Amino acid sequence: MLALPLPGELLMTYAGLIIFHGKLNWLLSVVASGSGATLGMTIAYWIGYRLGHPFFEKYGSRIHFGPDRLNRLSSWFSRYGNKILIIAYFIPGVRHLTGYFSGMTRLSFRHYAAYAYSGAFFWVFVFLTLGKLLGPKWEQYHHAINRYLIIFGLISAAVYLLAALYKKKRVQIQARIGSLLDRGIRHFHSIAKVKLIILAASFLFIALFSVMIGLIEDYLAHEFTRFDEVSSYVIVRLFDACWLDAMTWMARFGSYPLLMLPIILTGIWIGFKGKDRLLEYAFFVIVVIGGEGLDEGLRLLFHRMGAGGSQLTFPSAQALMALTIYGFAAYLLVRHHGGHRHRILAVLAVAALCLMIGIGLICLGIDDPSDVAAGYVFGGMWMTLNVALLETFRFMRSNRL
Repeated sequence: MLALPLPGELLMTYAGLIIFHGKLNWLLSVVASGSGATLGMTIAYWIGYRLGHPFFEKYGSRIHFGPDRLNRLSSWFSRYGNKILIIAYFIPGVRHLTGYFSGMTRLSFRHYAAYAYSGAFFWVFVFLTLGKLLGPKWEQYHHAINRYLIIFGLISAAVYLLAALYKKKRVQIQARIGSLLDRGIRHFHSIAKVKLIILAASFLFIALFSVMIGLIEDYLAHEFTRFDEVSSYVIVRLFDACWLDAMTWMARFGSYPLLMLPIILTGIWIGFKGKDRLLEYAFFVIVVIGGEGLDEGLRLLFHRMGAGGSQLTFPSAQALMALTIYGFAAYLLVRHHGGHRHRILAVLAVAALCLMIGIGLICLGIDDPSDVAAGYVFGGMWMTLNVALLETFRFMRSNRL
């Protein structure tokens, strides 16, 4: 954590391998490693605090990093940088600088410690546990897992920065998207909420569409083999034979007849609580039937057989329909009722349920991890597209277009 030339992930996963062989205690290793990481981050912070700012004030202009730019960057880092400290641990080269830079920019040590220490223990926990789970497969898989975690860290940082930027510029963004949606509309009412939903759904659709293109390219290039092998091995190691009954039930939540339960309940909910009942009924039917058609068409198109060669598995039918039905049902449930807390809980509940279903499908050998991931991407794309279209039709009806 002091930017010394030591491979942190390699050290932690190798320590996990030693834990696997019973020569180290897992809990004590997490405590010892986490304590060492927090000590290094603390020293780096105070070095940056004592030496960093004066250095850049004196010499920064020579490298185009003078006091003005430093002050602007310090203000930005004070506002957004503390939460990135947790994600930065998974990005080699970045985590070694965050301590120095946090001290140099005079980030409050109390806020710095809260995020940096939490991130330190989370980081060592992940890699020690991975080393313990991989066991004899450690040398074979740890490079691939490190790469996936780096990608995860970069994506998480990008998502956080975009969310922070949107929060700061929300009024300007809403005004801009409002002006785009208002073109050609003579009778405009105050429906900023609808415009915001259309914007968010459209953005998610475009993002998922981009991911879908990448998935198709990887599928055609046969690049899922390594990902499936590593992911399946880790998940099976996490959930052994003792979890068989639980995995069976978890997988069932993504198949009929259990999927009929949210379909029936959502139909009842629309009948009693819906604002545009016919419109919401129509789109819910389109989402369900169209999702089935989309799934069948995609699996016939890509034509990848499962391990036994008995069925087409890419993308996972259960994953696609689970996210489509549960996600759209949750959206209709909280669209007109409840506050932000209920909406956040609905998102978390759908995410947790889909995660459980995916793990169950993988553990039971029904689908490969890439099948499940593709199912969620295609399902999310189909769901967000219909949310955007539903709200667009609602928007047009409210303005009598």
